[in-house]
Amino acid sequence: MTGHAYRAGASARALRFDCGRVCLDLAATAHPVERLDGPDRLRQWLAGAGLVPPGTPLERAGPGWLAAFRDLRTQIATVVGAELDGRPPGHALDRVNAVARNPPPPPRAVRRADGTLGRGLSGDPDCQALLGAVARDAVELLTDPGARALLRRCAGQDCPLVYLDTSRGRRRRWCSGETCGNRERVARHRRSRRG
Repeated sequence: MTGHAYRAGASARALRFDCGRVCLDLAATAHPVERLDGPDRLRQWLAGAGLVPPGTPLERAGPGWLAAFRDLRTQIATVVGAELDGRPPGHALDRVNAVARNPPPPPRAVRRADGTLGRGLSGDPDCQALLGAVARDAVELLTDPGARALLRRCAGQDCPLVYLDTSRGRRRRWCSGETCGNRERVARHRRSRRG
């Protein structure tokens, strides 16, 4: 990777859910390193993204699921990037639309141990249903003029991530203040000390 070096440590591999939409959070799993590096990480991401309740076993999630989610991730990143650049997305939009046709997993209300209601799923969700939920989120994002107007590219050096800027005044510059924002502040401090 050009520019500043990324450490492949725990923080680089940590799953992130700060881009503002599930589809953008999926796209963020490819940077700065591959975060979906196995079926267990995919299961963690699905629960962290709220697509399945925590503790859902997803026993069928294997290498095929991983490949399908990585492929959808590529298609979503291509379509979102094309939208921001004002260029045609090519076949990526067709692929996202095709996946979005899959009905998402049906939810159901379940009684928790403390007596409150929580969200559960009716049965064990399959890969296509979960992919469909993410693709539908991308379609909803890109077809909602208000949401689409909030799409921003990270201003961090060599960071390709896109996020939804819902900050007050719409002045958010980085995908994450703790990662790209902090790197920029450190770089600025170093430049000022050298100058």
